[in-house]
Amino acid sequence: MQTIILGGGCFWCTESVFLSLKGVDSVTSGYMGGDAATANYQAVCGGDTGHIEVIKIDFDADVIPLEVILDAFFATHDPTTKDRQGNDVGSQYRSVVFYTEEDQKPTVDRTINKLRDMGVNVVTEVHPAETFYPAEDYHQDFFNKNPGQAYCNFAIPPKLAKLRKEFNKYMTS
Repeated sequence: MQTIILGGGCFWCTESVFLSLKGVDSVTSGYMGGDAATANYQAVCGGDTGHIEVIKIDFDADVIPLEVILDAFFATHDPTTKDRQGNDVGSQYRSVVFYTEEDQKPTVDRTINKLRDMGVNVVTEVHPAETFYPAEDYHQDFFNKNPGQAYCNFAIPPKLAKLRKEFNKYMTS
């Protein structure tokens, strides 16, 4: 098993994408950056705690390689906007990859360079993982538990449709 931590806007949206992939053992919404005293939804939403909304993905690299995880990540969020994903604005929504093993970094760098070579102005930050603070329980598996939530119904289905189109062989159903 490997772990990678990704920030690509609202963790409700990114969580839904990766819960749909074969080989992903678990996805935990949470916060990275900042400190434990301010690692809570209300404080992080203010945008001045230093935290980023992230998801921690535990995956079986024999089933779904890191390259595919990263390709799905970059395909389902906008890596070209600083501190913004759609209607979500603030540094807590920036695009970031936190690698948990040093040998993951070259794969992350290669993936970003491939996009840049294609003319994509990637602003995604890349850092070694810091302390991960799990989000409150009600944020975990949020979309599946709250299918009527308006924001989720607006933002998540297009991401899942793109995932289905481009990564269908890795989808769970």
